[in-house]
Amino acid sequence: MAKSHTLVAALLLVMVVSLAALEGVHGVCGMSNDEFKLCQPAAAVNNPTDSPSAECCAALGKANLSCICRYKGIAGIWLRMYHIDANRAMALPGKCGLTMPNNCS
Repeated sequence: MAKSHTLVAALLLVMVVSLAALEGVHGVCGMSNDEFKLCQPAAAVNNPTDSPSAECCAALGKANLSCICRYKGIAGIWLRMYHIDANRAMALPGKCGLTMPNNCS
């Protein structure tokens, strides 16, 4: 039984990482790769800026915030590959005056 739970967890992780990789080809959650990069300094793992730029906030304003919620938890591993801290990334919409969906807590 434990083996089947481990297998299911591993398959879910592979699916999440694969989805994130596919999304990264065309952008993330309605943000182009260039728009995504505008927010990287404020969510960086090392030496982040104090607040997101106006350009980052404009990009987040057009983004699918429900989609961004998926990057909490296990999917946050994908963000680390790009030197982005998932907790800082989740705080950016609030710093831009945007409200995250209720199911994103």
